[in-house]
Amino acid sequence: MQPLRFGPSRAGWTGMGRRGRLSVLDVCGLLVVFLSLCPSVSLQCKILKCNSDFWASTGHSGPEEEFCVALRAYNSCVRRTARTCRGDLAYHSAQHGIEDLMMQHNCSKEGPTRSPQAPPPPPPPPDTQEHSDGPETCQYEHGLPRGAPAPNYAHCGFFGDPHLRTFGDHFQTCKVEGAWPLIHNKYLSVQVTNTAVVPGAMATATSKLTIIFKNFQECVDQKTFHAETDELPAAFADGSKNGGERHSANTLRIVEKVPGAHVEIQARYIGTTIIVRQVGRYLTFAVRMPEDVVRSAEEGDTQDLYLCLHGCPANQRIHFSRTLQATGRNRPTQSFSYHTAKAKCKERLPVEDLYFQSCVFDLLSTGDINFTMAAFYAFEDVKMLHSNSQRHHLFEEDAKSGAGPGTAPRSLLLLLGSAALLLGGL
Repeated sequence: MQPLRFGPSRAGWTGMGRRGRLSVLDVCGLLVVFLSLCPSVSLQCKILKCNSDFWASTGHSGPEEEFCVALRAYNSCVRRTARTCRGDLAYHSAQHGIEDLMMQHNCSKEGPTRSPQAPPPPPPPPDTQEHSDGPETCQYEHGLPRGAPAPNYAHCGFFGDPHLRTFGDHFQTCKVEGAWPLIHNKYLSVQVTNTAVVPGAMATATSKLTIIFKNFQECVDQKTFHAETDELPAAFADGSKNGGERHSANTLRIVEKVPGAHVEIQARYIGTTIIVRQVGRYLTFAVRMPEDVVRSAEEGDTQDLYLCLHGCPANQRIHFSRTLQATGRNRPTQSFSYHTAKAKCKERLPVEDLYFQSCVFDLLSTGDINFTMAAFYAFEDVKMLHSNSQRHHLFEEDAKSGAGPGTAPRSLLLLLGSAALLLGGL
């Protein structure tokens, strides 16, 4: 197999095979496949993000000088990955490709590395299903049978230490360290990876998130979105911002709300909206999805470990008494008392619901003030995505009344009071 190398045109790479010329998009697709086959490399090596950022910044025509600026920025990005990517084929291909392009376009290695600003994009299509550029099957509500009742929508959220609000409005706090599936159905899969917040303690939070939108009829190609701490992209892994080359590709698109901190993914062909944020060093996830999509399953798939649908397994739920004892033994250097934690959470969450109580618990468990904002934004996303305004707030009595098999209620107020006594005596 001959190694890939850059060709004379800025539009693509060339190779020594029957196919001849590969576009940047093709190469990015090959890299996605390569990295998916080598997860131990992909989780550490950031070369794919360098490639997609360079592709995005040169996707429009512009002066040669701007291309050189983007190329130097690309070179800087690749050099920053050297420590984790030395054994990666994509890393070495990028190195050689940059050298070739530098020579072909007479670019100096010294100079500004700020990527050129792209011209303003055309106005996005209206976020409605009345003006589609594709068939009705690519617009969820238009694809429903004539006369069918309006669909019911469900919400799932995952944030903080981590706390899970399921599609059934059950509220749980879980350990789930490592990789776990939040959603897995016939249309998409969502997986989170949670890492320890405080060494030696049970508190974990989401540091990585991967969403795979599966190929769907004539509407969208399969697309992968990957985010992790300090890398919340405004594009899919192949650098694109929509569902591909099909006529209805814009029924799946990414909208960047706050660079590096807040993106929204709109999948109108399945009536779904996803919000991903980075708050502090950790990610939050929220989704609005029709109930029939929530429960759709591929043949033979039991969806047993689908956290948004079934909640956390019983052996992964946090037992608060033991957790609070661990918090006492592994108290962070700059922690909060029960009263200061309540006061800080009250600034953002005036209603003492489960989001407020989770905020207090997270401050006591981690000592990280950013968890206040994680709870605040999780509730803001509920207000945006939950279809029943009467269910925005959840209280302890809601958790008790909604408890079913495997959804044991928690007396958070009592336990947080115990936390105050425990931490106050240290």
